[in-house]
Amino acid sequence: MLIRKAKIADIKTIHTLLMRQEDHESLVLPRSFSQLYSHLRDFFVAEQDGKIYGCVALSITWADLAEVRSLVVSKDCRGGGIGRKLVDAALSEAVTLGIYSIFTLTEVPGFFEKMGFKRAAMDTLNQKIWADCLNCPRFPELCNEVAMTIEL
Repeated sequence: MLIRKAKIADIKTIHTLLMRQEDHESLVLPRSFSQLYSHLRDFFVAEQDGKIYGCVALSITWADLAEVRSLVVSKDCRGGGIGRKLVDAALSEAVTLGIYSIFTLTEVPGFFEKMGFKRAAMDTLNQKIWADCLNCPRFPELCNEVAMTIEL
């Protein structure tokens, strides 16, 4: 499985992965085509034999903070380490950019705990709350996400 930066030709597949809510055990915020084109440079994809099986984005939130987001692995490929490889690629890029504080919001905290992330209070992520959470249909009463951070 090759983990690489996303290309313009990958946008439709990334969109499909993010929009297939029935394939997800948890909510992944949908992203419009416009958002995906604007944030193409944030994305990595997992590819094998020309087919994309997963994606993740590293979104810079502030001068010293970035978010791992939009992590999706095709349902038939889960459990094979693809998600870990995608997150590793995002974390590696964060270090390359000089960003050492990373967070994620997840309904699957066990996955991220295995990678060294620690649970954090949601109110420590004010930039995230005002940037994205306000647009989520589950915010605030129905939100099941756990805030997690890692220092690299």
